Amino acid sequence: MQSMTAFARTQGDHARFHLVWELRSVNHRYLETQFRLPDAFRNLEQSLRDTARHHLRRGKLDATLRYDRALREGAFEINRPLLLQLLASLEQVRRDAPDIGSVSPVELMKWPGVLQDANAEDEALLRKASELFEQALGELFQSRQREGAAIRSTVEDRLRAIDQHLVSLRVLTEHASRDLLQKIRDRVAELAVDVEPARLDQEIALLAQRGDVAEELDRLGIHVEECRRALRSNEPLGRRLDFLTQEMNRETNTLGAKSNHAEVSQRVVDLKVIVEQIREQVQNIE
Repeated sequence: MQSMTAFARTQGDHARFHLVWELRSVNHRYLETQFRLPDAFRNLEQSLRDTARHHLRRGKLDATLRYDRALREGAFEINRPLLLQLLASLEQVRRDAPDIGSVSPVELMKWPGVLQDANAEDEALLRKASELFEQALGELFQSRQREGAAIRSTVEDRLRAIDQHLVSLRVLTEHASRDLLQKIRDRVAELAVDVEPARLDQEIALLAQRGDVAEELDRLGIHVEECRRALRSNEPLGRRLDFLTQEMNRETNTLGAKSNHAEVSQRVVDLKVIVEQIREQVQNIE
């Protein structure tokens, strides 16, 4: 089991460059990848996406690459064709709007692409960036597994709590049904009305049927075992567990609607809280 929430950071050096990858992943219905890369590394994006899809099935992955360059002679070069185009455009603007002031050389150097690293697209540098990304992805994967193991333990604890409530509810609902039938008979006797025994038995049976929750309790038990079976799987199971918790919530709602006994109603409320806790946890499972 893997969580979809994790963070990883790796860094390394190549020649005069210092590279830093930061990866963040959060829960998402599908796999979505977003890369923030310097311009010199843009041609890596597709291969990085393919690598991420090979390791991850679900979640929103936000990957950021930063790199620092040593400021020494020969480290940078000017993109002269682009600079000349900018200067020609500025001259045209001055002719059309003479009142506009001049642009400083520093502002020109800030224009995207004007100032280039002498060897920013060196193949060895790109390979280093890819290697560091795979290393970060491996750390992210391990982090997701660790959190997934913690979620599994939490969900298993909640399932055991549901088991205990189901045992108690079976006993309580059995007693509650007998108490209800006896109350109806006692009430009819107090009223001293003439009721046909067959008719009375028919109404009592109808009320008993409406209040019978054995089917809901059985289905809840089945869903609990299905959750345990899913937890033993090695495949991504987040969507399956999400579906099962929805079904468990539906059964507890039906239990609450049928309940006419205070203690049973309180147990149902406790069940709903536990099911909601499980649902919140499985939202983060891949």
